Amino acid sequence: MTMTSRRHPIAGNWASLLLPIAEDNSIDFEKLGEEIDILIAAQVDGIYSNGTAGEFHNQTETEYERIQEMLASRCRAAGMAFIIGACQPDPIIMLDRLRRATAHKPLAIQVILPDWWPLTNLEAIDFLQRASEAADGIPLILYNPPHAKRVLRPAELSDVCGPCPSVVGMKIADGDDAWYAQARVYLGEFALFIPGHHLATGIKRGVAAGAFSNVACLSPRGAQAWTALMHTDIDAALEIESRICAFMDSDIVPFRREHGYSNAALDKLLAAIGDWGPVTTRLRWPYRFISEQDANGLRDRARRMIPELFAR
Repeated sequence: MTMTSRRHPIAGNWASLLLPIAEDNSIDFEKLGEEIDILIAAQVDGIYSNGTAGEFHNQTETEYERIQEMLASRCRAAGMAFIIGACQPDPIIMLDRLRRATAHKPLAIQVILPDWWPLTNLEAIDFLQRASEAADGIPLILYNPPHAKRVLRPAELSDVCGPCPSVVGMKIADGDDAWYAQARVYLGEFALFIPGHHLATGIKRGVAAGAFSNVACLSPRGAQAWTALMHTDIDAALEIESRICAFMDSDIVPFRREHGYSNAALDKLLAAIGDWGPVTTRLRWPYRFISEQDANGLRDRARRMIPELFAR
């Protein structure tokens, strides 16, 4: 296999499907449908379900099926690309989710490595090969976030995913200059999706295909316009990125660093700050969520710091 033969056209700004959680801890499916319609109208490059911010780790299998059916049916009707997350720390449940996801014919299916006990490379290869068989020809995206029990370096990602031709891409954190150099050496055949607030840097360095984007949590339309700008004026896009990162560092990351909130809580905070749809900051029990008052207090600041994301 050549360095580009498995490259898949999946790319760009992908919006996370966030779960509207009611006060009784149930999923509000009526609001979920509204959210999907809003994301479609924003003309993002695609919508993906069941990432960390989509709370894949905290839903029943019946709920899982209903979420995917709602996403798939609305996206198909609108001609919107979509990816289904089959992620689950339990490998048996994950493979079952993956098999059920194939019926919806998504552009790709996202998986993680089983995560109660970290896998060796050989175990990871075995799992991904089994997942490839279950995917029935649908491409796979490996999600290996910084909070995984085992975070793979570029060379390790190549070792694990290389033997599995169905794995066409990875959702991973980027890093410093050394990381980018290693990514170019080892991961050139894969579509790499990096954190949304670093996407302009990843595009500039010729490494990133796109982002499953926290910036789209803040503003789906704004993130889409910013992504388009990267291909016409990368310097302007990088300048906007510097202000996005400044906002994240000063106003969002402290909720995790100093108060212990989860990444999902931060993404839902961003959506509430953006105020573009029916998603509140509420997470499913037992996870703590950031107050709506905090979101309201940051709304004007976000618009002052990054007005381009909120232009009409």
